[in-house]
Amino acid sequence: MSLSAGFQPLYKQVYDLLTARLVEGYWKPSQLLPSEMLLAEELGVSQGTVRKALNQMVAEKMLERQQGKGTFVAEHTQESDLFRFFRLREPQGTTLIPETIVLSSSRRKVSKDEAKKLNLDSKESVVELMRVRSIHNKPAIIEKIIQPLSIFPDIDKNTKLPNALYMLYQEQYGITIMSVNDEVRAVEIPKAYAGHLDLPQGSPVLMIERSSVNIDGRVVELSTAYCSSENFVYSVHLT
Repeated sequence: MSLSAGFQPLYKQVYDLLTARLVEGYWKPSQLLPSEMLLAEELGVSQGTVRKALNQMVAEKMLERQQGKGTFVAEHTQESDLFRFFRLREPQGTTLIPETIVLSSSRRKVSKDEAKKLNLDSKESVVELMRVRSIHNKPAIIEKIIQPLSIFPDIDKNTKLPNALYMLYQEQYGITIMSVNDEVRAVEIPKAYAGHLDLPQGSPVLMIERSSVNIDGRVVELSTAYCSSENFVYSVHLT
């Protein structure tokens, strides 16, 4: 990509170029980026233009700044993923650390609805992962996760999945989840799932349908979670 006078501001062109480098794996998670001065010299723009692009990338959590050290590619960790993407809290806002048990992981043909949301061919295969997440030793969430095999080859052969799957996606597949889209509604828990949460059939739960978005804007994972909200709340902090 070359920078040129055009409809897009220069800083946005720099932003797009640097984002493309992250998508392509030019810089790896936790890697230190060149200084603003070096990037400005390479791209033929001012240091202020580079800084504006980097500021946006930091705000979007693609990058992170460390005082006195520089700007680094953001890295998924168990702690960062749970803090950022796990939304169940105690009523007073305390962050909770879930424990996870995998129930099953199996391949199947993608459904019509999944293919549309994931932009997949109707003949492609996905992995359907079922797991239960417990909080304070009490089962609180059962979730179904859809993982396209074209994006995550042989992911069902991983014998030890981490609590935070986004860390695995980044480390093994070069997929960095930058944002999620959640739709939340109150429903009765499906009969097949009630026993896993120690709930009577027909109990009210929160259903969270999530689309997980890669750094390049693609939806790369779908999930549906049924959450017992007797002792917990779904918390969102807006700024």
